[in-house]
Amino acid sequence: MSVKKTPTALLISGHGTNMEALIKAAKSPDYPAEIVLVISNRPKAKGIELAKGQNVPVEIIDHKSFESRESFDEALNGALKNVNAQLVCNAGFKRLLTKGFVEDWHNRLLNIHPSLLPAFKGLDTHERAIEKDVKITGCSVHYVRFDMDTGPIIAQAAVPVLPHDTPETLRKKVLKAEHELYPKSLKLVASGGVRVSGERVLFNETYEDQPALFSPLLT
Repeated sequence: MSVKKTPTALLISGHGTNMEALIKAAKSPDYPAEIVLVISNRPKAKGIELAKGQNVPVEIIDHKSFESRESFDEALNGALKNVNAQLVCNAGFKRLLTKGFVEDWHNRLLNIHPSLLPAFKGLDTHERAIEKDVKITGCSVHYVRFDMDTGPIIAQAAVPVLPHDTPETLRKKVLKAEHELYPKSLKLVASGGVRVSGERVLFNETYEDQPALFSPLLT
């Protein structure tokens, strides 16, 4: 059974593993988003060929060709509007967006971050989680606001931090969770399953209680 699909664009800077997860999910006839464009700000990003291999249109907008962030974001905005994108997902996009761009895409621009926000905003999230000796970390999908790693949280996935974990092993576990969380979050948004009230995300259906995650496991 097919459903109405919301035109969605993905922004990448590198390998694009979250991009791959979103493209794969969107190929399902009952998924409520269609990936209409992938934009990379880096001409040699590995994700470019991956997207082309999935028959998704790709546009390269090299940020080094622009004199200012504002002019780059203007070009980015133009490319998105040319394909009538209604939603935009940052999928490993390594650029800070200007306030004007973020406001233009208010509540239509999503990001995924490898921590349980508001904890560990910014970089080196896994190193910091281990340094602080937390027992649970994870990832968050949120609407983008101008301040870095802020905005209403749509969904989160929790990942246990075990005594033997290193930043690299933790990165792999969290990334695996990201690949499940991001498609589910985009599905919620594209289907109209969530709405934003103030700076909170409200769900349009009632969810039953979910079991707690214990780390380490209770015996």
